[in-house]
Amino acid sequence: MKIATFNVQNLFHRDRSLLEKLTKNLTADWTIELDELMLEPSKSLIQQDRIRELSFLIGFEKSSPRPYAVLRRKAGFLFMKGLSHSIDNRAGNLTDWNGWIKLQTVPIHPKSTQHKAQVIANVNPDILLLQEIEDRASFEDFNQLILPEFDCKPFNHSFVIQGNDMNSLEMGIALRQGYNLDAVRIHNINAATNDDDKNLIEYEISTPSKETIWLLNAYLRKPTKDRKQSDKIRKKQVYKIAEVYKKLIAEGKNNIIIAGTFNAPSYCNSLSPLIQDTDLKDITKHLSFEVDIDKGNDGTYFRLGAYRMGVNIKQKDYMLFSPALFNKMEDSGLNRKAMWPEKHPQWSIYKSVSNRNVAASEHPLVWGRIRNM
Repeated sequence: MKIATFNVQNLFHRDRSLLEKLTKNLTADWTIELDELMLEPSKSLIQQDRIRELSFLIGFEKSSPRPYAVLRRKAGFLFMKGLSHSIDNRAGNLTDWNGWIKLQTVPIHPKSTQHKAQVIANVNPDILLLQEIEDRASFEDFNQLILPEFDCKPFNHSFVIQGNDMNSLEMGIALRQGYNLDAVRIHNINAATNDDDKNLIEYEISTPSKETIWLLNAYLRKPTKDRKQSDKIRKKQVYKIAEVYKKLIAEGKNNIIIAGTFNAPSYCNSLSPLIQDTDLKDITKHLSFEVDIDKGNDGTYFRLGAYRMGVNIKQKDYMLFSPALFNKMEDSGLNRKAMWPEKHPQWSIYKSVSNRNVAASEHPLVWGRIRNM
């Protein structure tokens, strides 16, 4: 049995509020990229097109007026300029509408969606846990239409839980033939019933070998400006997850996996009720755990929170196994071939991942294979 967890950061559309910070920080990256391209002694047609695009995005190149409108993409946003836009009449009760509409969601680059599928296809798990997806309809479109493009058969079953917030950051699960979802339980791990934070989702799954596993999918509080407060909230969530785990163990249910996006490195005190105070084992500590080593300028530098020596990426995504399953682990790893390397760290990526905008996600896919399940 191969199981994976992947925070895809949405499949087709992403809430605008989640991209505002990204948009503000992109100008410096665009400037650096333009400088590097300008230093090339000879430039390909693709590079020339990219230079023109960057010049427009930064503001060096002004679009000349054309009939009707000019549409340009900027960090996932579409901007429109009409003819003689500077003297346009505004909307009024006696005039036609001539304004703009701000959409709540913005489209994800098609290449980014394809890279998400490519990562999943490369690992090809039997059970796939997903975080930050829009809804089940979006996943089924992705499952039936995009995954087959990479010689990956669609999953036979899918299930998505609607959360309390309105940002389309839902959690779901996909299963291959032979793996059956026998029960789903929702555990409220938040202080208030109507809190925007995610609930803990417990899946009871029977496998082709007639074994039963209990899979807990978690998405914990993100860090905020008030770091102490967000850490405090996350620790309360983790306490409740630990209680659920201990109760399952007390009931004789030993095949347990807790996975998902914890939004904190393993050394953070907010995760201690699970990482330190239980017998759960982190998949990254298994001897079989595989990941490409960083080749950048700081590739040999080890910092707390990295997955492995020389792998400079702070851990946010976890798979914790009960001892019964950890001891059956045959193989495991981390796929970040569709992540865009930030600054100095460098690792092996798909050739088609040419910039951050087409990367699959800021999160890697974490996977493990367990024998006799």
